[in-house]
Amino acid sequence: MNKETYKRFAKAHAPHSPMGRNCLCAFLVGGGICTVAQGIRDIYMGLCKFGEDTAGTLTSVTLILTAVILTAVGLFDRIAKVAGAGTLVPITGFANAVVSPAIDSHAEGLILGVGAKIFTVAGPVLLYGILAGAVWGVIDWLLLLFF
Repeated sequence: MNKETYKRFAKAHAPHSPMGRNCLCAFLVGGGICTVAQGIRDIYMGLCKFGEDTAGTLTSVTLILTAVILTAVGLFDRIAKVAGAGTLVPITGFANAVVSPAIDSHAEGLILGVGAKIFTVAGPVLLYGILAGAVWGVIDWLLLLFF
């Protein structure tokens, strides 16, 4: 079977994705997460009388804790199947990316399991995010230096 024949075969047998529905679900779930986060922040600032910085930090911690719990009980993956990229709102998606490998490798022990594999998904994101930030910082510095 050559490349073209395989391409046609794969395209004919691949499930078709309802793009419009997927985009709508991602938008609604991602927006819902952000709306809930704003509500949590408002509660911390209003009812609890925390300052803006403290309320922001507590909101982040609350979102991380919620994503970790939902991942641990298996609900995060179910939500992600429906919402797709909507669950990748940075903080919840990152928390899931760190916790999932840790849960999966827990049986192998704390050091060789959890410790060795906890950043298998999130590690490349951290690496290339930091690298991109450093490269952009050098470019920005050079632009400021010469212009």
